Amino acid sequence: MAWMDKQNQTAPGAFILTGITDRPELRAPFFVLFLTIYAASAVGNSGLIVLTKVDSKLQTPMYFFLRNLAFIDLGYSTSVGPKMLVNFTADQNTISYHWCATQLAFFILFIISELFILSAMAYDRYVAICSPLLYTVLMSPRACWVLVAVPYVYSASVSLATTIRIFISPFCGYNVISHFYCDSLPLLTLLCSSTREIELFILICSVFNLVSSLLIVLVSYTLILKAILNINSAQGRQKAFSTCGSHLTVVMVLYATLAFMYMQPKSSHSFDTDKMASVFFTLVIPMLNPMIYSLRNKEVKGALHRIWRNLCKIPYKSKHRIHA
Repeated sequence: MAWMDKQNQTAPGAFILTGITDRPELRAPFFVLFLTIYAASAVGNSGLIVLTKVDSKLQTPMYFFLRNLAFIDLGYSTSVGPKMLVNFTADQNTISYHWCATQLAFFILFIISELFILSAMAYDRYVAICSPLLYTVLMSPRACWVLVAVPYVYSASVSLATTIRIFISPFCGYNVISHFYCDSLPLLTLLCSSTREIELFILICSVFNLVSSLLIVLVSYTLILKAILNINSAQGRQKAFSTCGSHLTVVMVLYATLAFMYMQPKSSHSFDTDKMASVFFTLVIPMLNPMIYSLRNKEVKGALHRIWRNLCKIPYKSKHRIHA
């Protein structure tokens, strides 16, 4: 009978998020820290989007993918960050039922998209280094849009399937989510019905997403490394390596974090550990990515200098016209 009562439970009006910490004295320092991180992420990724859109020398496939990567980073950090910051100032960390579903859907959409956009960027570098004469043909605007559109459509499909399956299931009376945002694994612990099917679906999708996207990256860079080693001049090899350095750094940081979080054995699985890993890839990585591409990329730094020089010239020109 108790099980039947649980089965009759419907959607709760709101969930309670345990948040990052339950110590009141840490709320203010954490608020300042994560506000700074989120602001840096928002400014950095928005800046990359604008820069790669307006600068004439950055109108190449590489920066087309980088613009989409910045959009995705901005998307999934924004789906989590603002709500987390609001909860630091509230007496109780609550999130409405519908906003929880929306947050989960957007988070899954963006995080899966990031994996395959990074794969597309690896393929782009492979074509640029291994088949430079065919680059403009293989990486045509149409091909670039396909490489971006397919991950978005696939990610949206997985996101909707996961979110709908979780939120059409009956929730029990317990509505406390052991996380600082609505993630699929903590939500599954609140369901009354069997979660075996949805857990299997999430596991299969997670393994497929990680393995397939990483496989594309590994194959691309294996062929790139082989091609670079065949370059006779040291300067040529250095130039080839420099075009891949930023992307490789981003890939290693993201995949290591996701593998640590989602691929660990169930016996050692800890939501507290998940929280720390989640903070890193929802807030820290989106902040680091534009920094990595700005500091390690001469073309991006050159574009920033050109934009800055143009901005500095505007007041002078305006003043000159007035006096004229």
